[in-house]
Parts: sequence; C-alpha cells; structure tokens
Amino acid sequence: MSVDSVKRPPSGPRAEQKRLAIVRAARELFLRDGFGVGMDTIAAEAGVSKVTVYNHFGSKEALFTAVITDALDEPLAGESAAALEGLADTEDLRAALVGAARGWVHAVRTNSEVTALRNLVAAEVHRFPELGEAWKHRSTEGHHPALANALRTLTDQGRLEIPDLEVAVIQFYGLLVFPHMVFSAYGTHIDEDLTDRLITSGVDVFLDHYGTRGAK
Repeated sequence: MSVDSVKRPPSGPRAEQKRLAIVRAARELFLRDGFGVGMDTIAAEAGVSKVTVYNHFGSKEALFTAVITDALDEPLAGESAAALEGLADTEDLRAALVGAARGWVHAVRTNSEVTALRNLVAAEVHRFPELGEAWKHRSTEGHHPALANALRTLTDQGRLEIPDLEVAVIQFYGLLVFPHMVFSAYGTHIDEDLTDRLITSGVDVFLDHYGTRGAK
C-alpha cells in the first residue's frame, strides 16, 4: 500500500482511541525492534486487527511517520507549548522567546526516546527510502505546529516580519535544536553553559532578522 492509499481514515472518539493505541504500540516496537517489525506484531500489541492499522495509516511508512511526528512535537508540549502560546501577550518578546527556547531545548536534551527515534530514522532511511518520501509529505508547519502558530500570531500582530513561515520555522529550529541533534548523533553533548549561550544568541540572531522595531 502507498502512503496516500488511505483517503479517509476512521474518525470519532473510538477511532481516535484506537489510533493512539496503534501509535503507542508502534513507537515501543520500533524502538525495540527497528523498522523491520511486522504490522501484525504492532496490531497485536495495540489490541486491534491488522486491517484496523491499515485503515488508519495505509502503510508502515505512514505509521512510522506518524510516530516520528508525534515524537518531534513532544518537546514542544506541556510547559513549552504554553510558553509559546503566551508569546502573543508578553511585553518583552526577547525574554519570552529565550524562556520558551530554554524549556524546549531542555526537553530535547533530556528526552532519550525522541533521540532514539531520530537515530532510528537515520539508521533506516538508506534501507527504506520510502521513509524519506513519506516524511516529505509533511509540511514544516505539520512537524512543528506550536512554533508555527506562535510565529504566525506574532507576525499578524506586527511584532515580527516573516515573509516565509516555513523558512523561519526551520531557521529557529536550526539555531536552537540542531546543534544538540548533531552532537548527540556522535555520542556527546553540549554543556549547560554553551547551551545557554546558544539559546540567547540564537534568539538574538532570529530577532535581528525578523523582529520589527518594537520587538528588538
């Protein structure tokens, strides 16, 4: 089955419960056994039929993408998401962005499962190039909706000038998170002092480029 083979996945509260159960089971099994785990095994772990899994996701590539997408947004959940949502109401935008970024980067640095899933993508993509194709079907805003929504709101308020939201999301992500991803891929880490310097200078670089007079 192709990634696009399911046009209308099941909907409703019961269907959503099954979807969440499938994603949770798939995440655990992908981390334990890699992408080679069978869909029948995932279905059994989730307590649903294999047909139900395919009805929701259409293919293992689409399911894997859903697992990774959910994991990517974990660091932007909870307090980090609340901090991003509160940017629209803050007077000191720089201080608020630094605070939100600190929470986000801390979550990225300390979530070992997200790191393991990223490493799994890197390990599997050469054997399963369809994973890359599945990933391309997700927009940047789809990967990081909390950040995209915050930047869009600040632009609508006239506090930022962002002509290309997709580029801005990638740049903000690159300034703050990519260094830790690169270092962790090589089995090392960035110490706390350098982490904080990267955060504060990264926010300054972002605001220097996108901030209006009132935001700087």
